[in-house]
Amino acid sequence: MRKLRSISAALTMAAGSLAAGAMAPQPAVALTPPVAMTADSLPTWQTNGIVFAMAQANGTVFTGGTFSSVRPSGEAAGGPNEREAVNFAAFDAATGAPTDCRLSFTVGSGTATVRALAVSPDGATLYAGGFFGAVNGTPVSSLAAIDIATCTVRTDFAVAVNATVRALAATADTVYLGGDFSSVDGQPHDNFAAVTTSGDATSFTANGDAPGRALEITPDGANVVLGGDFDRVNGTSSHALAVVDATTGAVVKGYGTSFIPSTSVVKDITTDATGVYTGNEGTGGGVFDGRIALNLSDFNQRWRDTCLGATQSVEVYKSVLYSGSHAHDCSTMNEYPNQRRKHLLAESVDNPAKLGWFPDTNDGLGEGIGPRVMAVSSSGGTDYMWVGGEFTTVNGVAQQGLTRFSSGPDTGVPTTPNVNASSVTPGSVKVRIQTSLDLDDSSLTYRVYKNGAATPVYTTTASSLPWVRPQLTWTDTDVTAGATYTYRVTASDGTNTTVKSPTQTVTAATTPEAYPTQVLTDGATLYWRYNETANTFVADNSPADDGGNHVGGPTRGVSPGAIAGNGSTAVTYNGTTQWSYSDAKRNRPNSYSIETWFRTTTTTGGKIVGFGDRTTEASATTDKHVYMTNAGRLIFGVRSGSNRTITTSGAYNDGEWHHVVATQGSSGMRLYVDGSLQASNFLITGGNDYVGYWHVGGDNLSGWTSRPTSNYFAGSIDETAIYPSVLSASQIAQHYNLGKNG
Repeated sequence: MRKLRSISAALTMAAGSLAAGAMAPQPAVALTPPVAMTADSLPTWQTNGIVFAMAQANGTVFTGGTFSSVRPSGEAAGGPNEREAVNFAAFDAATGAPTDCRLSFTVGSGTATVRALAVSPDGATLYAGGFFGAVNGTPVSSLAAIDIATCTVRTDFAVAVNATVRALAATADTVYLGGDFSSVDGQPHDNFAAVTTSGDATSFTANGDAPGRALEITPDGANVVLGGDFDRVNGTSSHALAVVDATTGAVVKGYGTSFIPSTSVVKDITTDATGVYTGNEGTGGGVFDGRIALNLSDFNQRWRDTCLGATQSVEVYKSVLYSGSHAHDCSTMNEYPNQRRKHLLAESVDNPAKLGWFPDTNDGLGEGIGPRVMAVSSSGGTDYMWVGGEFTTVNGVAQQGLTRFSSGPDTGVPTTPNVNASSVTPGSVKVRIQTSLDLDDSSLTYRVYKNGAATPVYTTTASSLPWVRPQLTWTDTDVTAGATYTYRVTASDGTNTTVKSPTQTVTAATTPEAYPTQVLTDGATLYWRYNETANTFVADNSPADDGGNHVGGPTRGVSPGAIAGNGSTAVTYNGTTQWSYSDAKRNRPNSYSIETWFRTTTTTGGKIVGFGDRTTEASATTDKHVYMTNAGRLIFGVRSGSNRTITTSGAYNDGEWHHVVATQGSSGMRLYVDGSLQASNFLITGGNDYVGYWHVGGDNLSGWTSRPTSNYFAGSIDETAIYPSVLSASQIAQHYNLGKNG
């Protein structure tokens, strides 16, 4: 795995560059440092329930939770190799298989559970907390000490806790605990306490007014960082997070509800040499679900990650903060909008921008959260990241409760590049590449091969993430008009290289192709021609390289295109589950033109082209769109204080190709069909201000005038272009005539 490079939404391999102005895609943040863990999940034994707690010592990983058995990787529950493991199991970090250490955590009535594990600094003792009354039959009371060498309960450590212990941390002489309790060894302690390693009470007092869920000792041993549901500690206001003196429990640093909202709590805490890091969970409106980095020097914020999707666990490894969550919306971080959950993330301890590490689990059982705990263990010179929780799949493969990743070797091959090649101008062929996806390498090297040669004709390096896969364009000028050429592309992470992409065969143009030449001359900064025959890639033919993605598998490469005589194809949508979206996030355009061709007989309407704030899901905010009513009329809508629309008087669902252009600028709104102005409103010069993505074929139409039966368009669409300016009436008429006449 190699050092990550910066991502730009416009990574162009040749002369093409982004058009200037508000319509230009926004660059993504730079990514540093390298991610040291691979995303390749390793064979690991599984549990039949939820893993809540982990700790490690000397190449052994201890796990606790609510489960009753473990089984090998790949084996279904109830299989022949399943063995009993009552809420606890110990595993070899390097093999993923159980060790000989077997402990059963039970309770007389109710359901026993292990919620916290911690190892003493000398690696000799494992402390376990939760809700249980015995370990291997030895009476305990929700807190136990285990001699690791013999895997037996220490009877000299007898501490009675009257409710669930949810967090533990240990020094050489003290064990700190947090949870739901109100007394420890008969002494009043509200939700936080400390005992000696011999099981005796200490003078440490840090009473919280609600449960404690996390705690961590600072590296210098001077303080303890507390996390949980509380609003006060020792009577001092401090919501969800507090720093207390490690000896007395006195509050050293408090935090009000303006720091962590009252709707959110702290679920996990970890530290490194310079910082404290929290994982947070919220419910209701105005929640904070992300991560916070604090400086150890003053416990003030270094950064915060405001992604939505509750964070359950955080772990630092080699200057990278790894986390387990179900993050589904990182739009506030200028990253991905609301979409499918991502359960494992990585970011620098110095910067919350997401790094290129995206293995994934599902939500699984229980509360539908996914990963709940993480731990790093070393064995035989290799480091392992263990993850536990309530998931039932890892990277799409059945695996319950536990998984692990390693520091190497990297065996994950990037996805094969999606490629489109075309020639509309004599003397050049443009090869367009959708950057590949690699779950643990954002920076990949691309090689272009021409006419079956073994040596690439072009090599470049570019970066991508699951939600932004920038298009690359290379212009081949070593071509002869009328001659035919083939192109294939590979992607490599430095260790693993893809197979070559499917062959793209292109005949070099002998004369300029009139329609696309004029579109580009008039300044399009997104121009989709839909000539791809497979995969999800929508190639952008403009210099902006604003490629896109198909959702739901619309039909490509079959339906003849709208432009007479050029042999191109259109994309056809089913009107219910299919659409396309631009990959790059864009600022709101001030002056713009939307142009496309369409053909349909639908009576359920749908959006043809529009702007929205989401990609793989229906947008919450939409405008700057052209849609069709059930009756076949076209509406151009923007939101300026309220929804403002203009509508054609005629219907266009007659099964013929039609050309539509919508413009907005200082002269207001205009809607043209087949080269002629059909509706206008000179008063509406502005629209809703938000960042978003262009959609073709469908998006949310809730609340819009004459809303059709379907948000999604059933029909064919071709030659979609977006311009950062208002096209004139003469330009629009020229485009229509060029398209109609070829």
